[in-house]
Amino acid sequence: MSSNLLRRVCQWRSVGARPFSLRTDAKVQPKRGHLRTLALLSFTGVGAYTAGAVAPHPIFAFIAPRPAPGPPADPHSPESLAYAASLEQALQSLPLLNSLRSQPDADQWYEARPYKRFPEERRVNNLTAGALRGPGKLAIIPLVRSKFDESEAIGFVHVGRGLCGHDGIVHGGLLATILDESLARTAINNLPDKIGVTANLSINYRAPTFADQFIVIKVRLLEKKGRKVQVGGRVEDLKGNVLVEANGTFVQPKYANLLSNSIVKQAMGEPETAQSPVLLSEGVPPPAGKS
Repeated sequence: MSSNLLRRVCQWRSVGARPFSLRTDAKVQPKRGHLRTLALLSFTGVGAYTAGAVAPHPIFAFIAPRPAPGPPADPHSPESLAYAASLEQALQSLPLLNSLRSQPDADQWYEARPYKRFPEERRVNNLTAGALRGPGKLAIIPLVRSKFDESEAIGFVHVGRGLCGHDGIVHGGLLATILDESLARTAINNLPDKIGVTANLSINYRAPTFADQFIVIKVRLLEKKGRKVQVGGRVEDLKGNVLVEANGTFVQPKYANLLSNSIVKQAMGEPETAQSPVLLSEGVPPPAGKS
């Protein structure tokens, strides 16, 4: 054992090292890699913060929405009227709407504006035409494109910031109300006396609906049988992303023949053209296509 220890001491001395010493003659080089990594992370963080501040990802708007001022108190103020006019102009300029207007079957559809001719004495006590109407809420009346046979309809609605549950996200109950009225319009137009009530409404929420945007409501007739009609629909954004899906059953009350449907027609909106909608179920074909 002593011979082995002596041999190791000789080896240390031959290379100029000191036994049992922690000192070394090698120079320690500064670790510049850590400084580069820190600088890169700092640059990336500043860039990500700047990009997020200019155009935040929707998920961040959902987690931490930006504060927004409330809607104007007076819906008839010059500011409110100017805001509504700008939204109406934006609606008429939507690429999707103009694309639908230029489709080959465009003459088989008509356009209507629900509540446009609704009596004022009834509007003030109506939910969507009264309490929910105004800038920051439902600022302009919807626009509906419906087939003359009332088998399909496509509606455009602008939802404002004042319709939120979670800030920046439209309240699910508001979306249910919009779907209920949209589905009911198609259903009622397929009932014998054009009067009906909601019997069942089933809703599935697929994705958050962000405020301050136009949404598209697509409705189609599923089944018609006597005094009962089933319809389906969904809410999409302008990119075609499905936000909400719904199915509804609507029935005509037994006493419907004792009621007047004139107010219902005014609420749903009648065709902007002179031509009235016709029903294939009544044996009347739709207008002939343009040659």
